[in-house]
Amino acid sequence: MLVALHAKDKPGALSIRKDNRDAHLAYLKDTGVVAMAGPLLDADGAMCGSLVVLDVADLAAAQEWVVGDPYSRAGLFSEVSLLPWNKVIG
Repeated sequence: MLVALHAKDKPGALSIRKDNRDAHLAYLKDTGVVAMAGPLLDADGAMCGSLVVLDVADLAAAQEWVVGDPYSRAGLFSEVSLLPWNKVIG
């Protein structure tokens, strides 16, 4: 199933994001379940969150993926939502 992960960074946490970015990108590639991903941007174009589409067995697997994400482990996010997603275009 496809699951959309929408995560908002904690205010003022850009340094946490930058410090953990290489590990996060490696995790995206190494786990083999990421269909697409990219940072969310604020009005000034600075990274302020994440949007990741996971291709996993169920929501429990998506939650496990979030727990293992270096960004999550570093305490970057103030809020994380996991929602089943239906790809229609693209």
